[in-house]
Amino acid sequence: MKKSYKLQQYIIALCFILSINFLIPRLMPGDPFTFLSSDEGQVNSVFAQEDIEKYKAYYGLDKPMIAQAGNYIKNLLKGDLGYSIFYKEKVSKIIVDRLGWTFFIVISASFLSALFGIAFGCISAYYKGSSLDKLLNFLFVALSEIPSFLIGLLLLFTFAANLKWFPLSGGMTHFNEGGSLAFNLYDKIRHAVLPVTSLALAMMGHYYLLSRASLIKVMDKAYIKTAKSKGLKNHRVLFVHALKNALLPMVTHFFMNMGTMMGGAVLVENVFKYPGLGTMMRSAIAMRDYTLIQGIFLFMTVIVLAMNYFADRVYKQIDPRIRESLR
Repeated sequence: MKKSYKLQQYIIALCFILSINFLIPRLMPGDPFTFLSSDEGQVNSVFAQEDIEKYKAYYGLDKPMIAQAGNYIKNLLKGDLGYSIFYKEKVSKIIVDRLGWTFFIVISASFLSALFGIAFGCISAYYKGSSLDKLLNFLFVALSEIPSFLIGLLLLFTFAANLKWFPLSGGMTHFNEGGSLAFNLYDKIRHAVLPVTSLALAMMGHYYLLSRASLIKVMDKAYIKTAKSKGLKNHRVLFVHALKNALLPMVTHFFMNMGTMMGGAVLVENVFKYPGLGTMMRSAIAMRDYTLIQGIFLFMTVIVLAMNYFADRVYKQIDPRIRESLR
């Protein structure tokens, strides 16, 4: 019964998102056909009214809103996201071409933020009340309040523009297709360092606060005091005995955080002109490319809902009573 109710919630959320996804692009000022031969939203030529009507009829935008919505849902049920008005390609192909770039920085940032956030949270919890704990708490609370795009701008000005340690923008060096496989991989990683770091730093504070709170509760348990009294080393008490019994909320947060990272990637990619879904979304909005906006937004929404659903499933599978029995 509970599983059915939870599934109904996701279905209702998806239906609401589909409605918003269809309406918002059409409520935006401007017309997609004004930008057909322009660059990044700058109008270079204006079509005659008869040409605009012809394009609207071709893409089905001359029909009533209800009829357009019906066609949109019908095509979605077939797995068809439509054709991009500006790029003249299937939306699904455009998403697949850009997906690898976005997934790379999202997954990398997720693991880095979890790794360092949990590690510092464990240290802070172990030395609760000390000067180190207060310093870490201040730093990570402050860091968690700074949006990812602002962190990205700071990193861009410092490490790319001033120090010139990393490239200013892009995902790879242009006109370098002839390089070796190792060099191309190094080049792509070098371009991804600042975007990944921006996302990771923005989310690291959340893992720190969650792990610190969870560890503080666990550190007061009798079995931790017993481990300390046996003379075990601090790192063994902390990372072997305490951490494994405080991981449940962190594991579920990891999957939920993956969805949040997708939203952060949209902003960070535009700061660094990184060639992922975020920069493509910006171009689609600038060009008023309705079908491309709908496709990218829907894809990201499905990823977020899927991660939240998976987090729910993981939480139920990792029963807290198992942890109690192991103590």
